[in-house]
Amino acid sequence: MQQTDPVGPTPQSPVPGGPVPVGTGALTRDQVLAVTRGGARVELTAEALDALAASRAHVEALAAGERPTYGVSTGFGALAVRHIPQDLRAALQRSLVRSHAAGAGPAVEAEVVRALMLLRLSTLATGHTGVRPETARTLAGMLNAGIVPVVHEYGSLGCSGDLAPLSAIALALMGEGEVVDATGRRLPAAEALAAAGLQPVRLAEKEGLALINGTDGMLGMLVMAAADLAALLDVADITAAMSVEALLGTDRAFAADLQALRPHPGQARSAARMTAALAGSEIVASHRGPDCTRVQDAYSLRCAPQVHGAARDTLAHAETVADRELASAVDNPVVLPDGRVESNGNFHGAPVGYVLDFLAIPAADVASMAERRTDRMLDVARSHGLPAFLAQDPGVDSGHMIAQYTQAAIVSELKRLAVPASVDSIPSSAMQEDHVSMGWSAARKLRRALDGMTTVLAVELLTAARALDLRAPLRPAPATAAAVAALREHVAGPGSDRHLAPEIAAAEELIRSGALLAAVEPLLGDASAAALKSTVDGRNP
Repeated sequence: MQQTDPVGPTPQSPVPGGPVPVGTGALTRDQVLAVTRGGARVELTAEALDALAASRAHVEALAAGERPTYGVSTGFGALAVRHIPQDLRAALQRSLVRSHAAGAGPAVEAEVVRALMLLRLSTLATGHTGVRPETARTLAGMLNAGIVPVVHEYGSLGCSGDLAPLSAIALALMGEGEVVDATGRRLPAAEALAAAGLQPVRLAEKEGLALINGTDGMLGMLVMAAADLAALLDVADITAAMSVEALLGTDRAFAADLQALRPHPGQARSAARMTAALAGSEIVASHRGPDCTRVQDAYSLRCAPQVHGAARDTLAHAETVADRELASAVDNPVVLPDGRVESNGNFHGAPVGYVLDFLAIPAADVASMAERRTDRMLDVARSHGLPAFLAQDPGVDSGHMIAQYTQAAIVSELKRLAVPASVDSIPSSAMQEDHVSMGWSAARKLRRALDGMTTVLAVELLTAARALDLRAPLRPAPATAAAVAALREHVAGPGSDRHLAPEIAAAEELIRSGALLAAVEPLLGDASAAALKSTVDGRNP
């Protein structure tokens, strides 16, 4: 199971279509991925700059007035009752950022930091936070220069936003703290800003609060996790089909007319993909006749579309939440078009935290089912003629015995990671903030869960490919054969025992890089689409 990578250099490869425009409207998930993982540049739109200027004028009018306004002329949290004199308000904003940049633990990944920066910039651009246009421009400049502030693992409770992580970014914007530049060098923020031709920001009224009060970290991780899980579910359909084939299972349970009896869209998609993956298999055809005495397959084979499909439908719900959050302006207080500055509770991370927790459940369950299929291929009592543990010389060789142990250890860990973080609220700020979301924690454990799920599927891929090779001279389906061939470019076929850890790592990389899906998907397209259409048509006569 892959460990969290330290913050490091951000890829700055050009992205087709030019800079991502950041305006008053919502970013798309694809745009977020382009910036966080693809190194795309950002550009504030003219509309956003106008909105920033208009809202700033409202804040400055309130700052000049006598009436106390939260975030402008008062303290914060439990200290909101104190009115701050005008000559101390800039110091108030700087003190807020410095004191809230209180994270601890290892540095999080560069892509997570870029997500924090981008999504905070997106909220600033709505014109509902009251920051100055030049502050937003500097944040955009940091992103475009590949400057990645050092953000620590711990410090966010997911309410009043991801305070400590966002404060680390605001601190760098002020020219303080540490960053990693585009070359991977860790250095003081002031040096990195100077090298990029950027001036540190001297925060004005409301700006410190506006820079740190959002759900941007947990949202960014949700967007990335959703993309990762979508790809892993596509992979799981392939590895499951390979296992069905290797275990002399049937594809009849995946037929479109059977799926139409239970019209869950995710189930229909996974069944269609598995049907397409098994099309043309000599192995499946070899036991399809009247002489076959097997009535039905085990649940881990027969019910794969139901489990994978439920995961897909859960993911679709999470994507809907992500899209809504991307369309949100999260700050407290917010500046409204009529000039009012109002306190609110939109910074509470519950909507995001819940779905982050929710996704950890199917990640654990899909992996658990994959482990069960792997175990069947290794057990002579259930593998229908395969050698014990797929070993060349059982007893002398152990084959894939311990690879399944690795799966089992990870699946056990995934079950622990599926325990929700969002039910564990710890009051803070002298009970002013007496209920928090723990959404950041939910996001961090989901990332670890998806790493583990990748490894479990990699072991199933290795094992199923070896089992299919052992079914020769019968040939697998064209799609599953393509998966085996892609693996064989990096991992040798059956033979005596070898050092297995590098082979697991190679299979993981084949999945993470997208190379496995790239090899198989062209062979699924038409058949998968036809099977899915048949299922939908059967559901909607």
